[in-house]
Amino acid sequence: MDDTILLILFIAVTSISGYVLKLLTLSGSLAAFVIGICVSIGFGIEGLLLLGFFFISSSLWSKYKRKFKMNIEQRHEKGSRRDWAQVAANGGAAALFSMLNLVIPDPAWIFGFSISAAAANSDTWASEIGSLSKKPPVFIRTFKRTDAGTSGAISLLGTVAALCGSFTIAALAFFLFHLPLTDFFIIFIFGFAGNIIDTLFGAFGQVVYQCKICGAEIESTIHCRNKTIHKRGLLVMNNDFVNFSSCFLSASLGMLFTSLLN
Repeated sequence: MDDTILLILFIAVTSISGYVLKLLTLSGSLAAFVIGICVSIGFGIEGLLLLGFFFISSSLWSKYKRKFKMNIEQRHEKGSRRDWAQVAANGGAAALFSMLNLVIPDPAWIFGFSISAAAANSDTWASEIGSLSKKPPVFIRTFKRTDAGTSGAISLLGTVAALCGSFTIAALAFFLFHLPLTDFFIIFIFGFAGNIIDTLFGAFGQVVYQCKICGAEIESTIHCRNKTIHKRGLLVMNNDFVNFSSCFLSASLGMLFTSLLN
C-alpha cells in the first residue's frame, strides 16, 4: 500500500513539474497523470520509467534552441507546450496496451507498449532535432526542398535523430523488461517504422490549411488573426490524429510480426 501511494505521488509530482516548467499545459499535466497511472498499473515502475524518459527527453528537445524554432512553431497547430490531446496522441497507445496487459496479461503487450513509445520518441526526436538541419528538408510527395517543420518532409539529420530516438527506447525496454536481443531489434525497427508511417500520413493525408493573409501553408485553422482555408488532406487527420495512428499502427504491426515468428 505504501509503495502504491509513493508511486501515485511520484506521478503527480512529475505531472505538476511538467506544468510548472512550462513543458505541459494544465490539461496536458492532467492527461500525463492519467496516462502515468495507467502505465504504472499495467507495467509497473519499469513501464513508467520507459514512458517517462520519452516525455522528459521529447520535452527537453522541444525547448532546445527554442528561439530558432519559433518561426517553425507558427506552422504547427500548437506550440511547444503539450496539451491533453498531444499527450494522449503520443502516450495514449502506450496507456491502452498497459490496460490491456492488466485485463488480459500477455507478454505480447510489452511489444505494443514499447513499440508505441519508441515510435513516439522516434517521431518527436526527428521533428525537434531535424528542424535544426542546415539544409531544408525534402517533401516526399514532390521530392522538392520545402520549409523546415513541414509535415511529410524528411532530412538526413531528422532521419538519424529518428533512428536514435527509437534505439534509446528499445535499449531501455531491453534492460527494464529483461528482453532477449531479438526483441530489442523488433522494438527498434518497428519504432522507427512508426516515424516512417507518421511521415507518410503527414505527406499524403494530414490536413493542411493556407493563410489568406500571408499565403503560408500551416496546420492551424487560425493564422495572422484570421481563419485559414482548407487546402488539402482529410479534416480529421490533424497532427494529433496522425501521431496516435502511427504509434498504434506500428505497435500493432510489430505484435503481428512477433506472433508470426512464434
